[in-house]
Amino acid sequence: MKNTLVAAAMSLALVPCAFAAGGAVLAPPGDLKWQDVPDAKGAQLAAVEGNPGKGASHFFIKFAPGFSAPLHHHSANHHVTVISGTVVLTVDGKEHKLPAGSYFAFSGKKPHATRCDTGAECVLSVDARSKWDVVPQKK
Repeated sequence: MKNTLVAAAMSLALVPCAFAAGGAVLAPPGDLKWQDVPDAKGAQLAAVEGNPGKGASHFFIKFAPGFSAPLHHHSANHHVTVISGTVVLTVDGKEHKLPAGSYFAFSGKKPHATRCDTGAECVLSVDARSKWDVVPQKK
């Protein structure tokens, strides 16, 4: 499952309907091009700036209710805002419930587990500072 998001992201380019005009990127929700993430049933990704599989980027990731990713890390330092749903992160053995409007960031390949609480899908906005990947963590 190493690099599960990279495979999907490699095929994604800047959202065709997001357009740059004088330094602006505009991406209404209806124009997002969601792609299934291989080997991660219940996860989808939509790039809005850059290519997550190649370098720094901004993208949305969507998880179905109940989606769960076991302990892993990302090579890229990243900053995340929870747009909808409740994301449950397990960091250093402690569970943290983050509802819509919450923010979190990981750097230095910080191990964590991710889950979308049941009841509603989770949509996250991600600012990745380099190529995006998902690396399973050995316990």
